Amino acid sequence: MDTLHHFFLLLMFMHYAVGSNNTCVKILPDSISKIPVEVGKNFAATCHLLEGSGYTSDDIEWLLKNISIAKQYYHKINETSVSVTVNVSSNMNGWLVCQASRKSLSFKKRCTYGILLDAGYPPLKPENLTCIAMQEGKDISSDLKCSWEFESRDPLLDTTYTLYATICLDNSKYYGICNQRLAKTCTVNLSTFPFAMDVKVWVEVKNLLGSVRSDELLCNDALNFVKPNPPLDVRVLSEVNFSTSLVVTWKHPTDIFKLSYVIRYCQVDSDVWTEVPESFTQARTESFRLQSLEPYTEYVVQMRCIREHRQSYWSDWSANATVRTAEAAPKSTPDLWRVIQPTSDNRKVTLVWKPPVKANGEIFKYHLRIIQDDRNNTTETDVIYQNYYSTMLPPGKVANIELTAVNSAGGSPKATLFIPRSHQELPGVRNVSWSVRDKELQVEWSGVSPSSVPLTEYLVEWVNVQQRDLKPHWQRVPHNVNTTTLTGFEKLERYNISVYPIYKHHVHGVLHIQAGSPVTRAAYIQQGSPLEGPIVTVDNKSKKNSVELTWEEIPLDSRCGFITKYTIFYMAGNTEHWQSVTVNADVRSHVLTELASETDYVVRIMASTVAGSKNGSDFHFKTMKYGDGEVEVIVVVVCLSFLFLTVFIIMFCLRKREVIKQLLWPQVPDPSDSSIAHWSPDFPVKANMPKEDVSVVEVDMFDGKSLCEEDKAVLPLKKDKYLSEEHSSGIGGSSCMSSPRHSVSDSDESDSGQTTASTVQYSSVVASGYKGQTPNHQPPVFARSESTQPLLDCEEHPDLLNESGGHSRNSYFRRGRELEPGVLTQECDELNGSSLTFCPVQEEEMSPVVEDPPASTVCYMPQQNGYRPQ
Repeated sequence: MDTLHHFFLLLMFMHYAVGSNNTCVKILPDSISKIPVEVGKNFAATCHLLEGSGYTSDDIEWLLKNISIAKQYYHKINETSVSVTVNVSSNMNGWLVCQASRKSLSFKKRCTYGILLDAGYPPLKPENLTCIAMQEGKDISSDLKCSWEFESRDPLLDTTYTLYATICLDNSKYYGICNQRLAKTCTVNLSTFPFAMDVKVWVEVKNLLGSVRSDELLCNDALNFVKPNPPLDVRVLSEVNFSTSLVVTWKHPTDIFKLSYVIRYCQVDSDVWTEVPESFTQARTESFRLQSLEPYTEYVVQMRCIREHRQSYWSDWSANATVRTAEAAPKSTPDLWRVIQPTSDNRKVTLVWKPPVKANGEIFKYHLRIIQDDRNNTTETDVIYQNYYSTMLPPGKVANIELTAVNSAGGSPKATLFIPRSHQELPGVRNVSWSVRDKELQVEWSGVSPSSVPLTEYLVEWVNVQQRDLKPHWQRVPHNVNTTTLTGFEKLERYNISVYPIYKHHVHGVLHIQAGSPVTRAAYIQQGSPLEGPIVTVDNKSKKNSVELTWEEIPLDSRCGFITKYTIFYMAGNTEHWQSVTVNADVRSHVLTELASETDYVVRIMASTVAGSKNGSDFHFKTMKYGDGEVEVIVVVVCLSFLFLTVFIIMFCLRKREVIKQLLWPQVPDPSDSSIAHWSPDFPVKANMPKEDVSVVEVDMFDGKSLCEEDKAVLPLKKDKYLSEEHSSGIGGSSCMSSPRHSVSDSDESDSGQTTASTVQYSSVVASGYKGQTPNHQPPVFARSESTQPLLDCEEHPDLLNESGGHSRNSYFRRGRELEPGVLTQECDELNGSSLTFCPVQEEEMSPVVEDPPASTVCYMPQQNGYRPQ
């Protein structure tokens, strides 16, 4: 890139400085290289027009980096020369161009000439020149490395730094060159280090804007330039019987000159050093004892040296040498505390403790002594490599705890703690509050109520309630301080912060250190959104327009903060509009009202903290069609209505019992009272008698396939009976095919088995002949039936007779239809010859003929005082 840049500048220079063959201007000062200019000062240049150019001074224009310079900076010298003056700035590196041109057709060419400016600063004088000659092995290096200081200003120009060193005895001159723009160090090689000789050193700085020389550094002895190496093989040793001292040993780095040593030490992980003055260490000494140290404490030791009794340079510090002092008996007591967990009829006491602050060694066991009620009930035990112990203490007993820490050098002073009876605790603090500041928990509390027992301090305890072991942490605070800062908390985890006042008093000469009642607050160092939402359920059954929702608290591990509220979202299944209800954080159930009946709903609950919210799972339920009591009301109304209807029907039946009796059980006329018993053909029916309906029953003739021989033998006898007993008076006004509800039986037993009072008498006439046959003139024969049997179903419904096959003995009778008056004769004429027909004739002309056709038509007519069955 530098080569390309220089090539480009060369082309520009050839274009402007050399110009074209037709150049006609010249700039003064002129140079084939860069012209250095000092930043902050004025720079003047003059442009001359050559003879024959044809231009005047009015045609000259100055440009700096292709930007035209304002005319106010021009100075016209004569008709062919114009100068320009500019103030140099740090970014003025570039071409200053003089250009002659005119806006005329006769002057189509222009003349251009330029010079290249290089802005910068002159060099600054170096200050505070120092030189060092390093030790190499047992000898001193011949390289003299010097450094200096100056203002931190970039000269912007290439600058050369030259370091000169002259040995005063033989005027030998040595120098080193450093071609750096901002060099602050440089090295000169002296060939051989001049022991016991004076040396003079200075620095000279040069660039295009000038040069400057530093003050001379004159030394009477070249050894003053020497910087020795650190002491060799530095070691620190501890002694078993001396727990407060350490022995430091080392070796000399050189034998050329005498050295003085300085020792410094500090505890590990500390930045506070303690130095042993060099006057405490003699020149040829190679060991020293450090005293007044802490037992069983790890220390870091370093050493350095300098040429004795001369102005010279300190060596670097040696490498760290680390060692631990020997053990001693502990000087402080263990930090003893207790955790009391009440049970149903006892108290579980867990004793916990911290090692002594000044353990002075490794604690390998704790000696524990528990004294209950009196000194005769004492328990002693050794707890090895643990910091807790559990025991049971009844609520009505007291205990005094004594604990001693033991290491290899002895035991510590004992720590004591008094546990009173459950109902004898001393008063606690009045209030506790907390806040978070810079990821630390700030706890504040108010003092305790006045008490006769002196208050010595406060104890602040915090426990991570999300851990299974509930391991407590505690911190003691002086009695005159009501605030403290706690650290070491985990994010999104819940802690219980408790503040105990600690009292100290003597009872019967025994020291009692007793804790008062605690005041506890829950706290989070940082809260977040819950990891899961509440699970909602419907209590019992939903109702018509309301439902009771219940939910459990979110598990403690999933809360990540304090729940501030619950928001219940619900909507009907056929809509997309969510409704919401907000309840307090301590609510675990809520009743939703104004719901639609017999509707599916979806409900979810959102739990919120100060840092965010989390929705629970959806729960579906359906409201009932009827509300509480509605079904019971409907059942009661229906039952009462049925009861009222039943009572009404019973009352109605009681009041209308005669009518109902007539409808259900009609009165059957007594056949003995019938006038047909006294009727005979010799006494014809009067012409003015009312017409009677005639019931007609068509009886099919029995064939051989359906009747047995006995039936065939009985049939003529029945015909004779009918012909001898019955007489049809007034038949002419009846219709042969009418069918009132009468029944006819062909059984003799049924004729004789009925009483006279219950017998319904029917009159029947057996007609003779087939259609068109002329009857013989014989006296009419009448037959009467005293059957009380109603017509069978087959007689009332002839279609059922055909379906059943007609094999029953009583199935061949069926009812006829009612015949209209005046039609009987016509119908009788139309009957075929295979039926027995009862036809209306005049009384004096009636001459029925009895024959044996396969079927006959029988017409029945009730007596005058009879009835028509329904």
